[in-house]
Amino acid sequence: MRHTQPSDRIPEHTDVLIVGAGPTGLTLAVDLARRGVDALLVEGAGELFPGSRGKGLQPRTLEVFEDLGVLPAVLAAGSGYPRMLNWQDGEQQGEWDLIQPNGPDPTVPHPNIWMLPQWRTQQLLADRLAELGGRIRFGTALAGLEQHPDRVDARLTGPDGTGRTVSARYLVAADGGRSTVRRAAGVPMAGERVDPKPALVADVEVEGLDRGNWHVWQHAPGGALLLCPLPGTTAFQLFAQFGEDVEPDTSPEAVRGVIAARSHLPAEAVGAVHWASAFRPRAALAERFREDRVFLAGDAAHVHSPAGGQGLNTSVQDAYNLGWKLGQVLRHGAPEELLDSYEAERLPIAADVLEISTRLHRAGGVRDGRLRRGPSTEQLGLGYEDGPLTVEARKDLPEDALRAGGRAPDAPLDGAGTRLFELFRGPHVTVLAVGRELPAVPAGVRAHRVDGGVAAAAYGRGLFVVRPDGYLGLATDDPADLPGYLARLGIS
Repeated sequence: MRHTQPSDRIPEHTDVLIVGAGPTGLTLAVDLARRGVDALLVEGAGELFPGSRGKGLQPRTLEVFEDLGVLPAVLAAGSGYPRMLNWQDGEQQGEWDLIQPNGPDPTVPHPNIWMLPQWRTQQLLADRLAELGGRIRFGTALAGLEQHPDRVDARLTGPDGTGRTVSARYLVAADGGRSTVRRAAGVPMAGERVDPKPALVADVEVEGLDRGNWHVWQHAPGGALLLCPLPGTTAFQLFAQFGEDVEPDTSPEAVRGVIAARSHLPAEAVGAVHWASAFRPRAALAERFREDRVFLAGDAAHVHSPAGGQGLNTSVQDAYNLGWKLGQVLRHGAPEELLDSYEAERLPIAADVLEISTRLHRAGGVRDGRLRRGPSTEQLGLGYEDGPLTVEARKDLPEDALRAGGRAPDAPLDGAGTRLFELFRGPHVTVLAVGRELPAVPAGVRAHRVDGGVAAAAYGRGLFVVRPDGYLGLATDDPADLPGYLARLGIS
């Protein structure tokens, strides 16, 4: 799906050059567009990624998409996860839940993971970018870069093979695990193979299976086979594992053969193969997420096993963390030191999430019904309690108290259905006064007083600065702490 023509003129200057129009680059481009930041998004391929690869959107990612204005389309296009159904010798063996559903919680508006094929997620983000006036330049790849004290000069190759140079104040690598930008910037990435056994993933049309279950042939000859119905389509996502010495064949004929060999379905039950890819699960982490004016995000910074559904979601969180900081520096005069907090906050998170993905994979999380996913994969508990932007100034807090650095919970504010997340929605900073007088705040900061109810119980008494990405930056009892903290964010 194109959102620009390849012949679109590439500007000579931009504030932010984003290389790669996957979930990371698109999320960042949407966030910058709504902040009025001049950004150029380029993609080496001729179109958006066509496969389903990362199909699980975690609860925290749904909150990000709500803020970015794409959630209604995401919910309309996707579905919850179906129950797993085991098969053996052509007979159904029983159902089980890969993910135990969570009950309603007023502080968590989207408590359960949502299924949406990656290609559809990217399409919806691209549509939102177009609504905001942004564009994607397809067929445009990075050929090299040179860093200067005030800019990055990026050499791009266009669809006609010619080169041009774009000067950007900052450049963001969102170009995947084999990132050209990362290599050009000289940032090492260390990793390990999570599993010596290769895997095949594909989007296929299959007849003879109901779409109410995720079908599993765990003990199939040659390795496990899984077929998951993809919402909003007539296709299934195939996942098949192979022996260590096998190189999976991604041709349509071979994909059909795998299904026929490992299930009760004949090859003729498999129709079109829309997309297929083979990989060996690995985990890798870049040594650093910033090299002067170049930032790494998404798979360019960390590569995950598919177990636990963490890769795409962590990538979206990277972009969401970086976007508001670039906006504050470029549009509101925040000190450049604010950008240092990106690596300080996101690198430890990526390392922790990589450990979760690897542990789930090695325990059988991709294929084994004995292992369930749960709170550790939902990303609601991830925060920046030890980050450089976190200031917890209150004293004698209970052990279970919400603290600065944590996710700012949602809560109903009145009987009409108004929520805290509606107050937070948008590119601004919010000040909450919970059980206290509301102090004067600078222009552009949204302020609200809360007395009692779910919100007061969730936050506890105090003054809270809610960052644009929905995390608590400052928690204090003293209004005099506000001006100095807000100045660090470029607000006075």
